[in-house]
Amino acid sequence: MKSLIASLAIIAACSATALAQQTPPAAPVAAAAPTRIAADPAIEETDTIWAKPGGVDLAATIFRPKGNSALLPILVDIHGGAWSSGSHESDRLYCIELAKSGLVVISVDFRQAPQVQHPTSSADVAAAVRFARMNSKMLNANPLKIGLIGSSSGAHLALLESLRPEAPQHKGTPISNSPLSKTGANFATHDEVTANVNYVVAMWPVSDPAARYRYAQRAGIESLKRGSESYFKDEANMWDASIPRIVTAGEAKTLPPILVVQPGNDANIPQDMTFDLLHAWQARGGKLDYVFYPGQPHAFGHRPSEATTDLVKTVAAFIKRQNEK
Repeated sequence: MKSLIASLAIIAACSATALAQQTPPAAPVAAAAPTRIAADPAIEETDTIWAKPGGVDLAATIFRPKGNSALLPILVDIHGGAWSSGSHESDRLYCIELAKSGLVVISVDFRQAPQVQHPTSSADVAAAVRFARMNSKMLNANPLKIGLIGSSSGAHLALLESLRPEAPQHKGTPISNSPLSKTGANFATHDEVTANVNYVVAMWPVSDPAARYRYAQRAGIESLKRGSESYFKDEANMWDASIPRIVTAGEAKTLPPILVVQPGNDANIPQDMTFDLLHAWQARGGKLDYVFYPGQPHAFGHRPSEATTDLVKTVAAFIKRQNEK
């Protein structure tokens, strides 16, 4: 089921097959919303307001394994939803399971369209990294070991933040100084705190918003088309936020290791777009892992299954390798 990208030649060979997928499927189906995953007795959960930009409360859930007093690495989770829907609640399944592997997982909400447009969500994602690093002592977590994980459009935002962690447009979100308190927190910008991350896990990523927008047009997936238009407004902004373009053009300020997850039956993410991401990362000397799940739909990792169990193990192993460096 799993395959590690070892060379550009391997990806190129795969790309030839993927080109056939440029014609959209006859009847693309949006992923069904997952049911809420119950709390796990092995995990301590803390709900908090982590940021307050423009008076808007942004919620988060912090997951930590009970009884583990070690200084744990941090994983910040960014949910999907075509930049315009969803919440941190949708990622509970793998947040809980990854916390069990020995991580402090912080799943955050952020501002979305139609209330805001690009690059506001990216500013909040960078602020979430700063929030985790600034409050690491209170979380009993390691500020030197922070990674991002994202799903779909959340994976795009995670990748974009990792490439532009200190960009001026990714600053200005007021964050809490009291992550374990539901009341009494003070909110202020802390843009002096670095937003660099050690790695990114990109699950079924919308790595090129412009390419996905055109795909959604061809495939007639109106919800994805509307989400793109609502957040980016035009293709110029989509192109500005294209991960392969940024990397290929040499605009990336950092190029952390990434794990890219691609379902084989993903009606929302054309495989050739993912291969463009892999090509770009390798061409600039970036380190990456790639895993392919035949027959699985978009966002399969939000629901219990054998494939999801395998996915969590794969992601946990990748994160462990990064944190051992």
